[in-house]
Amino acid sequence: MSIAEKNFSIQKKLTAVIVVLFIIKIVAWYLTNSVAILTDALEYTINVIAGFVGLYSLYLSSKPRDEDHPYGHGRVEFISAAVEGTLMIVSAFIIVYEAIINLKHPHTIEKLDYGILLVLLTAIINYIVGFYSVKRGTQNNSLPLIAAGKHMQSDTYATIGVLVGLVLLYFLGFSWIDSAVALVFAFIIMIAGYKILRSSIAGIMDEADNELLEKVIKVLNEKRRANWIDLHNLRIIKYGSVIHLDCHITIPWYFNIHQGHDEVKALEDFVRENFGDSVELFVHTDGCLDFSCKVCTKTDCAVRKYDFVKKIEWNVENISSNQKHKAEEV
Repeated sequence: MSIAEKNFSIQKKLTAVIVVLFIIKIVAWYLTNSVAILTDALEYTINVIAGFVGLYSLYLSSKPRDEDHPYGHGRVEFISAAVEGTLMIVSAFIIVYEAIINLKHPHTIEKLDYGILLVLLTAIINYIVGFYSVKRGTQNNSLPLIAAGKHMQSDTYATIGVLVGLVLLYFLGFSWIDSAVALVFAFIIMIAGYKILRSSIAGIMDEADNELLEKVIKVLNEKRRANWIDLHNLRIIKYGSVIHLDCHITIPWYFNIHQGHDEVKALEDFVRENFGDSVELFVHTDGCLDFSCKVCTKTDCAVRKYDFVKKIEWNVENISSNQKHKAEEV
């Protein structure tokens, strides 16, 4: 089973759990008539919609490449996350509206003890499932799973706040607490939605992922071979669960095609060993030039023209440049 298919399977289970939790929240609201619990249920309506949108996007993402989509269908995952982030923001505005109405015309709260127990149950399940979704999404480079998991976790924090308010309401009897809790956590949901929306737009626009770049460069610096004289023009693009990595590698000019292929293969194996099979690596080989001698650590070179000066540590700036490195840059 491919990573995309595994992500789709996880999302199916996730969506089923979301639907069950949503039903429980609706029952809690029906029993209590609490606007805070209604806030929780309304926010979870977005979870349900986003769950099915994410499910469809991961279904498309798991489809094999075709003539119309040579890089696969993974880009749809960014659209799915954008929809989820937008819906979270919309739900926050709905919650604010309902809370203000309730402040003006307070509802009669009933059976609050049952409501508290049901909401507590959903919070516990929600956090566990959300944590699992983020963990698997991070492992499999799946933005929909990460977005869904973070959405569930933010919903859990909101639910805990709702529970605190409900407990205070239960013991103190102040009706305004119901609306105050709803307003506070509407803003928390709005902020979480903005972050997800911002992340999805960054993916759609192929924004550089400096965190991932630094992670890749760190392991390359630690394990670089002497024959990898230079690495530059490194670029990373995400297509759903697949990461496309392009770079230029400088190797000794006198290597034949087979030796050059062996070095590229070693680089590919090294990257996949550290970042998984979901990485696609496209490597362009360059032969070293005279100025390369000063930054080359190769000790058994029979044609060296200049003494070694200093090893250049690769970083985001110099490894992303389209220029070969020179000793003058050190």
